[in-house]
Amino acid sequence: MAYSLTLGSISFLLAVVWGGPLIYLLKRYRIGKQIRIDGPQSHQVKMGTPTMGGLMIIIPVFLITAGLNIANLLGRTLIGQSILVPLAVLVSYGLLGAIDDLKVVRSPEGLGLPARVEFAVQIGIALLIALALHYGLDLRSVALPTVLQKIDMGLGYLPVAAFIIVASCNAVNLTDGLDGLAGMNLALAFVAYGVIAYLQGQIYLVSFCFTLVGAVMAFLWYNAYPADLFMGGTGSLSLGATLGVVALMTGQWLLLPVVALVPVVEVVSVVLQVTWFKATHGRRLFKMAPLHHHFELLGWSEPQVTQRLWLLAIWSAMLGIALALV
Repeated sequence: MAYSLTLGSISFLLAVVWGGPLIYLLKRYRIGKQIRIDGPQSHQVKMGTPTMGGLMIIIPVFLITAGLNIANLLGRTLIGQSILVPLAVLVSYGLLGAIDDLKVVRSPEGLGLPARVEFAVQIGIALLIALALHYGLDLRSVALPTVLQKIDMGLGYLPVAAFIIVASCNAVNLTDGLDGLAGMNLALAFVAYGVIAYLQGQIYLVSFCFTLVGAVMAFLWYNAYPADLFMGGTGSLSLGATLGVVALMTGQWLLLPVVALVPVVEVVSVVLQVTWFKATHGRRLFKMAPLHHHFELLGWSEPQVTQRLWLLAIWSAMLGIALALV
């Protein structure tokens, strides 16, 4: 644990130092956030704020993890293969998010990749990762609270794993709408799964989780209200998918909706809003979805919404760890 916490501290320092030059480059090349016209009016002042801040997290984490595990990677050991999977997810979904972010910025209409194309790519990558988890790392089971032995799912593991990866990346993407909201939820979720991995003796995964936590906390330094930098799809898609993979690698993926309760609630609010809108021919269940915008339109300030959801995230992370111990 001391080693993992040290890695987290190093990644924090590297990412904080890298953040300033990154913001400068993003401003220079005018890679700024596009704001929804139909969103809360208070968000219009954020127009043009540098986005693609996920690069601030991905690059230090990749360099640290790959650098420390190069012998394992070259030797094709089980540890090397294991750490390669979440790294591949971090980079591949980060690349997808970066392409979408750049298309949004460069498009006169502020449109990114077509939803069907982006979703198809997400599913394709998720299926490849599911195959790697199942056949490469021999993962096929699920842990249940109060049950001592994990349950073998056989080939049924593959579609479930792919679903979790895609659902997780989109849940975090929907949560990324307020300064500091997605970042803090991700940091807490990775802390929770880092602790769970430690309790299960998965030391390599503990190190990876806390390396991510350090970099995410550094990002929050610049993303604190009022934000100087947004993570964009580059960060939200990559970190969300990576969280799903980490949960799968611990076998405690049934606890993901608990550990990441806020992103799950955000997704549910969108699904309910769309379903209710269609069923009632135009009526809205919430003032606006995702749910954090609903609270803003009720009169809560952005820091109030963010900090109250942080408290919920802390509670859910503690509950998730507790359930993993049962």
